[in-house]
Amino acid sequence: MEIKKIHYEFSVCKVTDYSLVKFDSEYSFISKTDEENSLVCITKDVPSNTTRRDDGWKAFRIQGMLDFSLIGILSKISGILAENKIGIFAISTFNTDYVLTKRENYERALDVLNHAGYKIEE
Repeated sequence: MEIKKIHYEFSVCKVTDYSLVKFDSEYSFISKTDEENSLVCITKDVPSNTTRRDDGWKAFRIQGMLDFSLIGILSKISGILAENKIGIFAISTFNTDYVLTKRENYERALDVLNHAGYKIEE
């Protein structure tokens, strides 16, 4: 399985609404519940109506389209990282999964996954 590095810094945010989200940005992940409006975006694109934010995240993508019948892909990756005391923030889209780690753990996370047999792609 291949993992592709994403060369941006990300922020995890709570926003009042999505009116100021830069949807033409390369990456914007939103989620809405009855309790909150969440946004994960490139740090330079954090909107001004953010009420809380956590900066310093780096991301990688599990390459390829992941069929819904595939089981345990994210679980295996998160398990390997957990064994190495690396926390994650996972985001799933229709096509694939994205994994974010704090900046200070990013290269170590990729190294651990590489040693576990994952191919790391720039």
